[in-house]
Amino acid sequence: MPFAVSRKTWLLLAPVALLLGVVGYRALLLAAAPALPPVAAGAAATPVAMDVPDQYQRRRSSVQAVPATSPERRAALERSPDLYRTAQQLSAAAAQGDADASWLLSRIYDYCAGYAMDPAGYAADTRAIDAAQLPMSARMAVARARVGRRCAGFVPGDGLTRQAIVAQRVRAARGGNLAAEAALLTLGQPLQSSAGYKRHLVERVRASGDPDAYLALAPAMGLAASGDDSLDERIAGTAFTELAWQLAACRLGLDCGPDSELMTRYCANGGICSPDPTQDFSSFVYDAAVPRQGTDTMNEMVNKLVETTATGAGS
Repeated sequence: MPFAVSRKTWLLLAPVALLLGVVGYRALLLAAAPALPPVAAGAAATPVAMDVPDQYQRRRSSVQAVPATSPERRAALERSPDLYRTAQQLSAAAAQGDADASWLLSRIYDYCAGYAMDPAGYAADTRAIDAAQLPMSARMAVARARVGRRCAGFVPGDGLTRQAIVAQRVRAARGGNLAAEAALLTLGQPLQSSAGYKRHLVERVRASGDPDAYLALAPAMGLAASGDDSLDERIAGTAFTELAWQLAACRLGLDCGPDSELMTRYCANGGICSPDPTQDFSSFVYDAAVPRQGTDTMNEMVNKLVETTATGAGS
């Protein structure tokens, strides 16, 4: 049975429209931007003249591909304080056909795209949001400042456009990366368009237990799946099923802490911020989005999604 949206959720969302007005124009520019060559392995050695402050000029350093077995690569977004440098390293590996590197590179592009479009403008918007003194503006400004620090070095010429993100994910998916394949479905550009393919992809994600794949698939299993008869309505078709997939990813090992990519995205991009800076994603969802009478239903959905014997959305 669908949840009723809690009053707390509406209170959290009320100021979002005002907060996002200051950044909406830049987001529209990003969506319309033409594809440009993505950051390449040799980008650090090639100076680019850009009319941006000195602190935004890209850093120069030698770059080597990160070994495929490096545990640091898969945790790059969560642990790296310097995503520009990490992107250079991953780009070198992706150019050699490393599918996992292409996937992680696409995540960095996605995370830093808003900043890279106009670093100085991004900083100005962050200051304006902070000065607005709305209920969540201070928390949103903190999250955006975190993005700005980690993405420092990217500039408009790096071409962190939607097209560049999709291109890296197609490369990764064709190379066998399941999370990238799931992300393409979410973007509306699946490797195949049939209902059977979609259903089988959901089954493969559930069988994998891969938290990255669960998170990547989550938006496609939310409202985007409403009315889709090929999917199990118990775990697809509402805003709450999307949250259930995200919560399942957390339970499977995704970093969902206070400063995680997931929490940062909700806050920095949408103004959906926890008033408690120490709160993790799971606690925030249950406090702010799930009505008390719906807690058991949400728990049942999450439990169903993380069952190791799951056979797919039709199970």
